[in-house]
Amino acid sequence: MKTVTEFPNEVEKLDPVFIEMPDGVRLAATIWRPVGTGPVPAILEYLPYRRRDGTTARDELTHPYFAGHGYACIRVDIRGSGDSDGVLTDEYLPQEQEDAVAVINWLADQDWCSGQVGMIGISWGGFNGLQVAARRPEPLKAIVTICSTDDRYADDIHYMGGALLMDNPWWHSYMLSINTSPPDPDVVGQRWRDMWRERLRGSGFWLDAWLRHQRRDAYWQQGSVCEDLGAIEAAVYAVGGWADGYSNAVFRLLEGLDCPKKGLIGPWAHKYPHFAKPGPAIGFLQECLRWWDYWLKGIETGVMAEPQLRAWVQEYVPPAPFYEERPGVWVAEESWPSNTISSQDFFLSPEGLAGTPVAQSEIQFSSPQDTGTYGGRWCAFGLDPDGPGDQRGEEGGSLIFEGNPLPQDMVCLGAPEIDLVVSSDQRVANLVAVLSDVAPDGTALRVSYGVLNLTHRDSHAEPEALEPGTPYRVQLKLNDCGHRFAAGHKVRLALSTAYWPIVWPSPAPVILTVHAGESRLCLPNRAASQTDTVLADFKAPEAAQPVHADRLKPDRFENRFERDVVTGRISQEVVIDEGQTRYPDLDGWIVASGRTERYSIQPDDPLSCTLDITWFEEWSRGPLQMRSETSTHMHATATHFVAEGRLCAFENGEEIETRTYDCRIKRDLV
Repeated sequence: MKTVTEFPNEVEKLDPVFIEMPDGVRLAATIWRPVGTGPVPAILEYLPYRRRDGTTARDELTHPYFAGHGYACIRVDIRGSGDSDGVLTDEYLPQEQEDAVAVINWLADQDWCSGQVGMIGISWGGFNGLQVAARRPEPLKAIVTICSTDDRYADDIHYMGGALLMDNPWWHSYMLSINTSPPDPDVVGQRWRDMWRERLRGSGFWLDAWLRHQRRDAYWQQGSVCEDLGAIEAAVYAVGGWADGYSNAVFRLLEGLDCPKKGLIGPWAHKYPHFAKPGPAIGFLQECLRWWDYWLKGIETGVMAEPQLRAWVQEYVPPAPFYEERPGVWVAEESWPSNTISSQDFFLSPEGLAGTPVAQSEIQFSSPQDTGTYGGRWCAFGLDPDGPGDQRGEEGGSLIFEGNPLPQDMVCLGAPEIDLVVSSDQRVANLVAVLSDVAPDGTALRVSYGVLNLTHRDSHAEPEALEPGTPYRVQLKLNDCGHRFAAGHKVRLALSTAYWPIVWPSPAPVILTVHAGESRLCLPNRAASQTDTVLADFKAPEAAQPVHADRLKPDRFENRFERDVVTGRISQEVVIDEGQTRYPDLDGWIVASGRTERYSIQPDDPLSCTLDITWFEEWSRGPLQMRSETSTHMHATATHFVAEGRLCAFENGEEIETRTYDCRIKRDLV
C-alpha cells in the first residue's frame, strides 16, 4: 500500500474534542480537517472501540487522507466507551442512534462544516451507519457501510439460521473486556477513576440478554433496518468480502433499498478493503472519495453512472486457512437481482448429484459432534490462519453428494440454495450444508455454507418443534458467493447435523433422513456479460501515514486441535497475544491485550460442549498501571444454557473491583 504524505490540503488534528448531548453527556472525538479552506463536508465514524488506542492504526490511515482531500473527518467514541461519558450496556441501543443524530446535527452547525454529512464504518460502524440513516437526520446525505448487516438476527454474530453461533459468547467476551476499559486520565482528568468504576459496575453481562432472545423478536428487530428499508433515504454504498461473515447483506440491500445505492464485494475478510487479506486490496479510499465528492460536494465523478454491483469472482486455489491473495476477476452487474443469473439445478441421489430428476429414495445420516473442525471461524479477520481448510477432512462426518466433472466452466454469483425433503428422529435438529469445489486431485475448497435449525424451517419468530419421522420440505439458503468452477472440477454438497465449533450443538444426537428424489441443489449460474468489460480496474491502494507507535512486544498467534485418544474428546485452543505498543504522541501511553479461547466436545455427546475464554487488557503511563481480566464459561444441559463470567480490575497491581455473573436460561428449540 502506498503511503501518501502530500495532499491538496494541509491537515490539522484536534484531539480531544467533546460534543455535548442533549442530556449533558459528553462524547469524546478526534477531528481531522483541512486548513485554510471554507466550510467543507463532514464524514463521521462512530464506534465503541477506543479511538486513541483501539482503532487508531486504521483511523490514521483513513481520516487524514479524506481530510487532505477537503473533508472534515470525525471519529467519535460512543457513549460509555473510550473517553466518552456514560456506560455502554448493549450493542446498537436506541440511545446510541439518538446520540449519533445529535452529533450529526452538531457537525452541520459548525462554521467549518458545509452542512453536508456522510458516515463511514466497518462492522459496528457499518451497522450504525444504516441505523442512523433510517432515522433520516437532514444533514446526512450518504453512507459507506462495510461488513455490516440489515438484519441483526439473520446475519450477525449471534445466530445463523436459528442456530446459536459459538461466536455469540466469544463476542460477549470481547465486549465484556472492552466495555469495562478505563478512559485516559490525560484526557478526562481526575474523574477517570470514577468513570472506570461506573463502567465496571454498570456495563453488565451481555450474554445473558443474547441467550434470552433465541427467536427473532422485538429485541433483534430494533436496529435491523430490514424492518423498514424504505426509511433510508441517504445514498448507500454497501461493501463486503467473501471471507467475511457479513457479505449477504450487500445483495439484500441492493435488492431492497429504494434510495441511491451501490454494492462492492471483494475477496476480503473483516477489514477495510485497502489493506484487507486475502487480496487483492484496492484503492478503496480513492473509491470513497468518488462517492463523497458526488454526494457531499455535487461533483460529477461518474460513480453513479456505473453498474450497481461490482464483485470479485474467485478461482479455485488449494484449500488453506490463510491466503495473501485469492485469484479471480472483477465482474459487474447493472442491477441486482440480475438477469444474467439463472438456476443450475442438481438433484440429490444415492449416486451423488444428478443433472436430471431421479427416483425417490431415502438416505439416513448422523454426524459426529466434532464435524466442522475444518470450517475456520464464522467471521474471519484474515490476519491469521482463521479460514476453512481442506473439506476432505469433513467427509467421514457428512453425507456427501458429488457431481460428475464439469464439461465447461460454471460461474456462480449469489446465494446457492438447497430445496430438501427431510425428516428427523428428534424434535430439535440442525442441518448444515457445505458447497465445495473439488479439484481433479480430490482436494475440496469450501465455496459456501449454510445452517438451519430445522425448528425454524418456516419462521425465525415462531419456531415449531419437529415431529419425529415426519417429512418436511425446507429451503436452506447458503451464504452468497462469487466463484468459478473450472471445467473438470466437481461440485460437492456435504450435509451434516453438526458444525462445531462454529455452531452450538443440538441438545441430542440427531439422525436425519433425506428424501433424495424430492431434493435438489440450486446454484446461481451467471452468464458472461458485456458489462464486465465496461469498468477499469480499481486504483492501487494508498493511505495516509501510519500512526507513530513503538512495538515493545510482538504479537503471537496459536491455533491447535487436540484429540484424546482414550476418551475421544477433541479440543481447540486459540491463543492471540496482541503484543504491547507505546504511543509517543499520547505521552507514552502503553497498551497490551490478549486472549485464550478453549472449546471442547465429545464426538458422541452434544451436551459435552464447553467454552472457556479469558481476556486481558493493560494500560500504563509512567507509574500508573491499569489492567482488566475477564473470563467466560459456557455449557449446556438438555434443557438450559449455562453461562458464568468474572471481571477483575487492577490499579497498580491492587484489585479494585471484582464482578461475577451467572445465568441459566431455558433452551427455546435451539
